[in-house]
Amino acid sequence: EEAPFRLGREAEGAFQHCAPEGREGHLQAFLWRAPFALAGEGALAEKIRSVEIRKILDSRGNATVEVELSTRAARARVAAPSGASTGATEVKALPEGGVEAALRVFRRKAAPKLVGRDVEDQEGFDEALEQADGTANFAVLGGNPSVAASLACARCAAQSRGLPLWAYLTHSRKPEGWPGPQGNLIGGGAHAVGGTDIQEYMAFTRGAPPSKSVFANAMAHRLVKEELKAMFPGEPLGRGDEGAWIARTTNDRAMRVLTRCLEKASEATGLDVAPALDFAASEFFRSEKYHYKDRSLTPAEQVDYVEMLVEAHGLASVEDPLAQDDFGSFAELTRRVGARCMVVGDDIFTTNVERISRGIKERAANAVLIKPNQIGTLTGTRRAVDLARSAGWATVTSHRSGETQDDTIAHLAVAFGSVGIKTGAVGGERVAKLNELLRIEEALSKKAPRRRAA
Repeated sequence: EEAPFRLGREAEGAFQHCAPEGREGHLQAFLWRAPFALAGEGALAEKIRSVEIRKILDSRGNATVEVELSTRAARARVAAPSGASTGATEVKALPEGGVEAALRVFRRKAAPKLVGRDVEDQEGFDEALEQADGTANFAVLGGNPSVAASLACARCAAQSRGLPLWAYLTHSRKPEGWPGPQGNLIGGGAHAVGGTDIQEYMAFTRGAPPSKSVFANAMAHRLVKEELKAMFPGEPLGRGDEGAWIARTTNDRAMRVLTRCLEKASEATGLDVAPALDFAASEFFRSEKYHYKDRSLTPAEQVDYVEMLVEAHGLASVEDPLAQDDFGSFAELTRRVGARCMVVGDDIFTTNVERISRGIKERAANAVLIKPNQIGTLTGTRRAVDLARSAGWATVTSHRSGETQDDTIAHLAVAFGSVGIKTGAVGGERVAKLNELLRIEEALSKKAPRRRAA
């Protein structure tokens, strides 16, 4: 009843053959790969007429790339973000020579292979990108040009069918639920020079639609500013790459500020505005110890410390609390706190199915951060999501610290059924994603998305 269109007989039979009853993750995975032609219609998808790449600015003032793709009836563009704290196993963001080299290589090697392709053949499009690159980590094209092209293909296909991207990807009339926004309120680490060791102190508003949750996070951001101004009268407050406040304070004091402000936000809104942390622990792990300004901890002591924070402050999520190759300590922490807190892997998994498979086998987390530019294609991203969900793990779809006003991840978070969307609380490039969630909610309140024949 909820599906706005129906699969043809051949596709239905294939689903019955490959997806055991009751496995929701298998259903989601199959629908992603199913043919998009309407049953009995025989409609052919449009061909890609042009693929263009250009250099643009990101939110840090650095150069990044944007890819624009067109068919006879649609045109879409997607810009690639970039990260400051990156996992060692991410694909290479740009080829040697940077953005200028990326433009030349993409125009010469990739664009000619993409023009003329079926815009709805996402897997074929992404395979063409991989073949044009010819390496295991997009060292030739760069993961940023590749992911921008891959997502532009999906957006163009959705436009040609008259559907929002999330609905095109899921074949669903309504989403499974709304991703809870994770907004960075107090910043440090690689994102905020002079701040705390822990990279992000976040508000995570759960169990509410965007029309309520995104404003609760914005309120929390204002409350943190007021609290910090009272604590440090006359001292300037800075803001980091993701819009979080920067103050010269200790990790533990910042934690107390966060919890007090979120308690006030919860009371004022009636919502569950919970605290969450992104440690980005690999950034301060050296010589087998975690080096904070006031202490150095062994891996075992770091597990104890994170467990204490979860217990003392009711943390809803801890991201990258340990070094990116320490699967054993991740597993121990998950064993201790996983029943009441998300243990989210970012640098340890890098949206990579091989890394996630190992994590599932070793029970090294219970949630995966999803960043499309870590793996380079929408198909690769979706495989990571499907694998995590098949294991009963949660996903959180995420921005990067160097962002643009592109709003594609809002649609991906809805399409993937992510429990969270990590995209900051304020700032134009962050708000762009949150505002798109609001538009998706508004559109659904008016009418269900309908598919248009090619």
